[in-house]
Amino acid sequence: MKITAKRAAVIYAIIGAFLAGVIIFVVQLAMHGSVWASNKANRHIYSNGTVINTGAIYNRNGETLAESVDNERVFSKSASVRKAVLHIVGDTSGYISTGTHYLYRDVLSGYNFVNGIYKLKSSGTGTDITLNIDSEANRIAYEALGDFNGAVEVYNYKTGELLCSVSKPAYDVDNVPKDLLTNPEFEGVFLDKVVSGIYTPGSIMKIVTAACAIENIPDIDSRTFECTGEHKFKDGSVICNGEHGKITFLEAMNESCNSVFAEIAVELGPEKLLATAESLGFNKQLAAKEIRLGKSRFDPPETSASELGWAGIGQSTTYVNPTHFLMIAGAIANGGNGYAPDRIRSAGVISSVVGRPPETVIKMNPATAQKLNDMLRSNIRDCYGDYRFPDLEMCGKTGTAQQDNAASHSWFVGYSQRSDLPLAVVCIAENAGSGMRTAVTVSNKVMQYFLNNL
Repeated sequence: MKITAKRAAVIYAIIGAFLAGVIIFVVQLAMHGSVWASNKANRHIYSNGTVINTGAIYNRNGETLAESVDNERVFSKSASVRKAVLHIVGDTSGYISTGTHYLYRDVLSGYNFVNGIYKLKSSGTGTDITLNIDSEANRIAYEALGDFNGAVEVYNYKTGELLCSVSKPAYDVDNVPKDLLTNPEFEGVFLDKVVSGIYTPGSIMKIVTAACAIENIPDIDSRTFECTGEHKFKDGSVICNGEHGKITFLEAMNESCNSVFAEIAVELGPEKLLATAESLGFNKQLAAKEIRLGKSRFDPPETSASELGWAGIGQSTTYVNPTHFLMIAGAIANGGNGYAPDRIRSAGVISSVVGRPPETVIKMNPATAQKLNDMLRSNIRDCYGDYRFPDLEMCGKTGTAQQDNAASHSWFVGYSQRSDLPLAVVCIAENAGSGMRTAVTVSNKVMQYFLNNL
């Protein structure tokens, strides 16, 4: 009898282990099945490690950016468009890890828990994805950068729709250069600088310093400051871009006065500056929907007044991600809520009906946002000139980020106040000099396109 009981116990143990294994497998299948199905070993999708069969990718106007035809991946007919949308669409080998081909490979495969990739095997097509991207806007932005590398991004700050996303350098996926991996011209070509790049921000960082001053210095608007072209501290100096004389806080923003903003940064101190910066997303892992962003860094020095002054004007060890700063601009424009840019318009029938609600990533005090909005509008109207952005009612800030042993980066971040054009834009043109030139010109060109085509 004891032997029978022991045998029964063993059988029950085996059955229990089997059931546990089944449960674990089902859970793992539910969690990772789509990834397994879209693995490069799957010959229904890949050939020699490159995508051949999967769902199509369309732009917001229904134009094909990539599709599968006769076991081959076919891209846009326009070489200019293929280069301009390279990083948002991605390559077929997965080198661009933030491209739609790689990031949404499980969606494109058409996988579902019940049928796996049966649809792909039976019809040769998976699930189609429609992007919010306007590929013509991408082409305009890409070509407007000219000989300069960098990044350009435009999104609707009311809905989060990502309308333009350009990273340069790029290449034509239908005519891949033989020296792609060795030519310095293509250095960093697989990196989407819009989402993964980090740069010295220069004077666009004065927006963050201004936000801190608005919230911590009660009489900041009534003060006057003296700019002699250099602000001296005990341990060094911050050099200004001019001699502005007696100016107000608003005028200092208009003129992008280094002296005044360095003085304000030191008065605020590292703790308050850091608190404001971190409340706006610095030193945090942010994401634009499913895409992790390069981390913006702000580490204000505690022992050097001059270095703290430089940090407050966007130099020293301060680094920002373009998409992060676009969301900060979006928060100012949107009364305090900065939404995540979203590239996906629809993926199959369900999401095209339901849609994807915007996600708030940046939160700002509404009163602070309103004050910054007034200052950034004054920058364009009273200093840069509305003629640089005809009919756009733009708010914004330029940046000229100094680089060691190289030309400065050219920055612009801003947005339109027009109710029929709720768009924000960010542009960085690497080593292109003054933000007032290249970055402003590129931003205006792409915004003018949307003025007539939104």
